[in-house]
Amino acid sequence: MNRRTRPQYDRQTSNRRRVRAMAAAVSGCALVIASGAPVAAHGGGHGGGHGKGTDYAALGDSYTSGPLIPKQVDANCARSDHNYPSLVAAERRVSTFKDVSCGGATTEHMWKAQGTNPPQLNALQRGTDLVTVQIGGNDIGFSSIIGTCAQLSSQDLAGNPCQRHYTTSSGADQLTLKILETAPKITRVLRAVHARAPHARVLVVGYPDLLPDDGSGCYPSVPFAAKDFPYLRDTGKRLNLMMRVVARLNGAEYVDTYGPTIGHDMCKAPSVRWIEPLRPASPAAPAHPNAKGEEAMAGAVLKQLRKGHGH
Repeated sequence: MNRRTRPQYDRQTSNRRRVRAMAAAVSGCALVIASGAPVAAHGGGHGGGHGKGTDYAALGDSYTSGPLIPKQVDANCARSDHNYPSLVAAERRVSTFKDVSCGGATTEHMWKAQGTNPPQLNALQRGTDLVTVQIGGNDIGFSSIIGTCAQLSSQDLAGNPCQRHYTTSSGADQLTLKILETAPKITRVLRAVHARAPHARVLVVGYPDLLPDDGSGCYPSVPFAAKDFPYLRDTGKRLNLMMRVVARLNGAEYVDTYGPTIGHDMCKAPSVRWIEPLRPASPAAPAHPNAKGEEAMAGAVLKQLRKGHGH
């Protein structure tokens, strides 16, 4: 092997190792979930009760804040008073409620101010006994992924130009790698939540079903190439899987919002869908939940709260 080919060889070897590590990590995630091994959950406050006396704090990104959904109560963060935390707080009649979710938030904004929104972790106190967290989509680049895939679709409407774009020369999927790289970031968030609110019941809220679960498409309403629909669907499922495992390993509970929203994705008719397409027909941000979608996520959170700790 000559000196010119050595760097290329090293890069290929490194890429292959990353692919093997990625596959092992994803497989490990599945094994952890399948094992059902008990993990000690934090919390012992009032969060699991009927809500009376509960101090509730909601952290998250735009899927939590509810952009454009009436009534908007914080222009800086595009926050609605009918997002799922507000609905949960009203249903459970909590004593105190702090919603610091903010559109565009990443895990960094748990510690970093976002315009007029202070670091989200500042909402937590030792007396906080219920926390919901929905974060990670912006860490993997949700908005840029949507834009890139829509732009590339015209290159091969019947194919998978987006998937090819995010596949490295060694065959690794860059979005899966981004999801794995986000796992320790969410771990850090959960550890900080437990440190600031040691008695809180902590719920990690997953993301809803954006695209048809059967892998079908709906171009041009949602402008992705045919084979990129199942690719992006699977990417969303991988993100949720990672969040489920990270929650389980860090004393938190996972709330599945994907299952309850199947059949109400952005490809469905306006009267049926809970996720709006890139050109919304109901008040909501593109590729985001509308009011019904927020209601569905609230329902999933409330269902989890009716269960005991650690379920």
